[in-house]
Amino acid sequence: MSQFIQAGDSRAFRRTLIAGGSGIAMAMTLGVIGAVAQVQDPDAEVDEIVVTGYRASLTAGLAAKRREATVVDVIVAEDIADFPDLNLAEAIQRVPGVAIDRDAGEGRSITVRGLGSDFTRTRINGMEAQATTGGTDSSGGANRGRGFDFNVFASELFNSITVRKTAAAETEEGSLGATVDLQASRPFDYPGSAFAFSAQGGYNDLSEQWNPRMAVLASTTFGDQDQFGALISVAYSERSLLEEGFSTVRWAPAVGAGSSGGFCSPVGVAPQNPGNSGANGSNAANCATGVPRPANTPDNVAAYQTANQANVFIPRLPRYGRLTHEQERLGVTGSFQWRPADTTQFSVDVLYSKLDATRQEDFLQALSFSRNAAAGGQTQVIVRDAAVENGMLVYGLFDNVDLRSESRFDVLSTEFTQISFTAEHEFTDRLRGRYYIGRAESTFENPIQTTVTLDANNVDGYGWDFRGNMNSPVITYGMDVSDPAAWAWRPSTASTPRSEIRMRPNGADNLFMSWQGDLEFDASDWLTLKTGVNFKSYESTTYEFRRTDETVVPVLPGGTTVADISNQLTGFGRDLIPGGAINWLRPDLNAIASLFDIYCNCDTGVPGGDFRLTSVTNGNARGGNRSIEEEDLAFYVQADWNAELFGMPFRGNVGVRQANTRIYAEGYSSTGGGTKVSGEHEYTDTLPSLNLVFEPMDDLLVRFGAAKVMARPQIGNTLAGTNYLVPTTSLNASGPNFTASIGNVKLEPFRADTYDFSIEWYFAPESLLSFAYFHKEIDTYIQILRQDLPYTDLTALNPSAFAPAFCTGVCSPTTIFQLTSAVNTEGGPLSGFEVSYQQPFTFLPGPLGATGVQLNYTRVESEIDYCNDALCSTFVTADLINLSPESWNATLYYEDDRFSARVSGSARDAYIQNVPGRNGNALEGKMETFNLDASASFALTDNIDLTFEAINLTDEFNHQWVGDETRQSTSVYHHTGRQYYIGARARF
Repeated sequence: MSQFIQAGDSRAFRRTLIAGGSGIAMAMTLGVIGAVAQVQDPDAEVDEIVVTGYRASLTAGLAAKRREATVVDVIVAEDIADFPDLNLAEAIQRVPGVAIDRDAGEGRSITVRGLGSDFTRTRINGMEAQATTGGTDSSGGANRGRGFDFNVFASELFNSITVRKTAAAETEEGSLGATVDLQASRPFDYPGSAFAFSAQGGYNDLSEQWNPRMAVLASTTFGDQDQFGALISVAYSERSLLEEGFSTVRWAPAVGAGSSGGFCSPVGVAPQNPGNSGANGSNAANCATGVPRPANTPDNVAAYQTANQANVFIPRLPRYGRLTHEQERLGVTGSFQWRPADTTQFSVDVLYSKLDATRQEDFLQALSFSRNAAAGGQTQVIVRDAAVENGMLVYGLFDNVDLRSESRFDVLSTEFTQISFTAEHEFTDRLRGRYYIGRAESTFENPIQTTVTLDANNVDGYGWDFRGNMNSPVITYGMDVSDPAAWAWRPSTASTPRSEIRMRPNGADNLFMSWQGDLEFDASDWLTLKTGVNFKSYESTTYEFRRTDETVVPVLPGGTTVADISNQLTGFGRDLIPGGAINWLRPDLNAIASLFDIYCNCDTGVPGGDFRLTSVTNGNARGGNRSIEEEDLAFYVQADWNAELFGMPFRGNVGVRQANTRIYAEGYSSTGGGTKVSGEHEYTDTLPSLNLVFEPMDDLLVRFGAAKVMARPQIGNTLAGTNYLVPTTSLNASGPNFTASIGNVKLEPFRADTYDFSIEWYFAPESLLSFAYFHKEIDTYIQILRQDLPYTDLTALNPSAFAPAFCTGVCSPTTIFQLTSAVNTEGGPLSGFEVSYQQPFTFLPGPLGATGVQLNYTRVESEIDYCNDALCSTFVTADLINLSPESWNATLYYEDDRFSARVSGSARDAYIQNVPGRNGNALEGKMETFNLDASASFALTDNIDLTFEAINLTDEFNHQWVGDETRQSTSVYHHTGRQYYIGARARF
């Protein structure tokens, strides 16, 4: 890299610059690379320009992008164990076309060109893998699908990320969006010995907590001519943060289908929705039995008629909430390499990561608006005053409202282990081979998920007011919510609603085993033929348990009061709620667990229920217990060429891949006494691909790609509440929300024809201006279908799963159920473009010459036809789920010999999360986001730097909504604060 190169042969320079992936990784991770400026005199020697740090990372990324025949973007470490961002997802979002989704303030999943994480495959050290974590319910909960959770890993464990946006026959199938390659460091990347250490302290301005973060890497090569190499790296961090805000668990109609029965009408006034009175008993006034109905006065009638009308939506569970997150993350990589000869190399790579966390969720909420008469809900509520705007009950004052203080505690753990072996050998000067075998397992456990509640029933004077702020309303409670005397522990003998003890341990295990063999043959000096075979087995298993009856709770022992089993949540919403912070009483989970010994796995003898751990079974959680076994066998042939066309460089590849998929799925239906069911399916895909790169003039590349691609069906979706592939049925016939679901093992994969066209102009050293257009014709799509059906229709649809005997108690043949199922639909087109610009401003005078920018903008459009009914006789056309029509990233940086700094902004448009939505909503989605990050370092010596990083400087809110194109009602509005890190870094 330090040699002089003749500037007259710019292509020769490029070949030298990019020769060998390990060479560029070595140069970049050491932070040194040569960039040669072009001059007109072909005989002149060119002075080498040495760049380091962030500029070096950008330059290496451009070099790797330029040499590929497919469309890729590459991010390379700035230095040894020093990735440009603290979180892998947040680093990938700098790539054009990539947007991320966050959970608990940290990047968790990615979307590439409008296609979400289920459409994107992630490979670690060359093999497909899956890492799963347990998120908040509003973020989809535990990952039970195919998506990859990037927050499992510390970014310091990796030295490069490659995002492959177009397909080639040699690249494994399974992606509609992109293939993301994460590569950990290897010892041959660092000839000789290398050592790096970093330590930082992190501070969050909302939790006001400090936490440690550190990483170390040691590598050495030894033996004759450095035949052997060994490397180990370790990264450790902790996080303590708060998540605060307002949420509603969606909005629902005040009356009609999907409602909880309508409000209680004044004396002498007929109910607005008499059709619901049958479900609520014989009370024709639509009021729960025993509720004192308000007098028939003009004010009472007007308030009732305003609130209780068709097409008006109310918040189902209006609540303030604080989530307390504690996280500990450990990552370790090890690599051993042996080069017995120049033609042979063996590598063993090991990766281990452990993410341990706890999360406590405390909510102050009103139950009545999400519950029907049988559960003591909406039909007992009296409306004293009301106002409607844009189809939403934005203001209401109510009597007879049931309030609840709820605390939930989760213990969460993800353990990821991968080991792989690679052998590479040159049989002759023209024939090369590679063999790979690996195993990757991700184990997620949520052994404790316990929720306890306190209740205050029939409270007068409760109200909400969204008129000043739709995202954070003023809520009045009609009582002192911090007073223990105002709350009650309601045992099993009490009337509905009772206090609850929920215990719902769950987990998920994903196992990949893969082997691959490849051969390359140089048929001539311009043509290389490739062939290979890949076998992969995938197992996904989930489990879930619940208490048999969560409302069966014991009476408090004599002398024990609510004050003894509760404590205060203080200082909530100091910068969120109009009027300042509030305090409220919450259950003390530890005190209640100790009082009733709920984890003892023994017979406590407590009246009112058995609190042994053995009483927690999978009987009430059949849908969460399932397993998938999948085997994929693929073959490919491919031809690569590097030649000239009309005297200009012309390279590319053409090939075909054939993949056979066999799947076996089994699980338990919640109907028929928990019947075990299973199913099988098999399909084959033939996937041709073509990639062309034409260089009509120096430093200008024109690319074209076309391919058939496929992505295998999703497995499960907690947010949608159904299993996709497992042929199970579920039924909730006890209310307050009546639901059913059907799985479908015969789902065909997503299939699409893709086309890509791009122009890349490397107009100066370390610089790029590019434009890319892409189009995907999605021929086969998978949709979650929801429809409201009376129970008699469910029985006709599947007599054994929905037998009349299963509909008892509050359920009747005419009860309306929401049926959820997964079906194949026709899909639709997706197209868009990316624009990218990158350049250091070395031509500017003085300090401005040390600045530079990295900018990109993406626009995506789609027209997916979503079925409105089981026969797909009517459709709604909307964007693809998780697609943001516009996204952009911008980084401004400064870098000289001693000081480096950059500011990065990332934005994405609002996007849809569910079509159709739940509770009578057409859509569920997430609002636009903008995140601003900054970092800086100062070199004290050649080996020691001081570092500073700031994350989420805008304190962006997680803002989710339900509704349609005209009504977007806030369902979640939470923030996590700003995060700062200060520390030092040393390398030798």
